[in-house]
Amino acid sequence: MPNLVSAFTNPNDAHFWIFIALVVLLAVLWRAKVPGRLLATLDAAGAKVQAQLDEAHRLRQEAEALLADIKTRHEASERAAAEMLKTAEEDAAKLRAEAAERLEEDIRRREALAERKIALAEVQAAADVKAAAAEHAAQIAEAVLATRLAGAKSDPLIDAGVAGLAERFKSRPN
Repeated sequence: MPNLVSAFTNPNDAHFWIFIALVVLLAVLWRAKVPGRLLATLDAAGAKVQAQLDEAHRLRQEAEALLADIKTRHEASERAAAEMLKTAEEDAAKLRAEAAERLEEDIRRREALAERKIALAEVQAAADVKAAAAEHAAQIAEAVLATRLAGAKSDPLIDAGVAGLAERFKSRPN
């Protein structure tokens, strides 16, 4: 250690002058209040970093709250969508059942209408056949009577009766 102390006390040693320059530099810096300014700058930088950290923490809390809100809304919308889908399926089932019922009823109505039309056509055909048969019978009867009466003497009463009979058969409703 004597060498170290002698180096700081001997003006011929370079370490002595380096030590003196260091002490003078520190005194000048102290006098210029550099340490205070340096501490103030460091404090300002620290405060700025702390403010940024606080802001980051606040933003993180807001983001977490927003994420929780989004998750809640998503779950609610999922439940609403599931409910809407269930309701739509129920409505579709009801509509299918109603449509099937209406179709079956429509088929029954059309079948009954077709049966009525067929029955009416049968009645009309029977009436047409009866009318045709009656007219044909009247023509045959007229021909037979005309043949019989041609040889016999003409009687105005019989002629009038035959003509009236022919008219009756023609004017008969179907």
